[in-house]
Amino acid sequence: MSTQSATTAPPRSTARLITDGFEPKNWIIALTVLVGWRVDGLAGIGWGLFGALFAAVLPVLFITFGIRRGTWADRHLGVRQQRLVVMVFIIASVTTGTVLMGAFGAPRAMIALIAAMIATLVVLMAITVVWKVSVHAAVSSGSVAILALVYGPWALLAYPLVALVGWSRVELRDHTTAQVLAGTGLGALVAAGTFALLAGTGAVSGSW
Repeated sequence: MSTQSATTAPPRSTARLITDGFEPKNWIIALTVLVGWRVDGLAGIGWGLFGALFAAVLPVLFITFGIRRGTWADRHLGVRQQRLVVMVFIIASVTTGTVLMGAFGAPRAMIALIAAMIATLVVLMAITVVWKVSVHAAVSSGSVAILALVYGPWALLAYPLVALVGWSRVELRDHTTAQVLAGTGLGALVAAGTFALLAGTGAVSGSW
């Protein structure tokens, strides 16, 4: 028994570090800042941080508040019903951010980026009603796909990180392999597809 624990503990410990370090919030903040910099330099970073406030910071505060009150089991929302409630809040928060960015004259690409997050969340939420698809995999995969549209195909070299995130979710038994693969595919397809459609041809060529 002790030998088995010694063999399985290190992988699970590593998986926990990867899951926590590459959680959706961190991908979203990095993505909004990197896209913002590409779109409009320092001003774009400002817009990126503004978008991240509604797409990452406020949702995390909502989740943290729920954990302290005992409403949610954990910050990764392993219980599917709890995940659905939080998704509704996130969609409302991100939608508010998108409307405000449009009203304040944010660059088209930045509005498209936040709108792509809404589209991805709506699809994930619809699936989560019946099946716990991996949000970690979807957000990481969608982020890399969008970065490839903005910075060029070389950004796809970051996909091993997506695979690593997927492995951590399966290793921790938070998701099955099928749920991770579904999240990976949906994240790239919906997020990058929505972003490219709304941002225009400049996003695909990587030049603004």
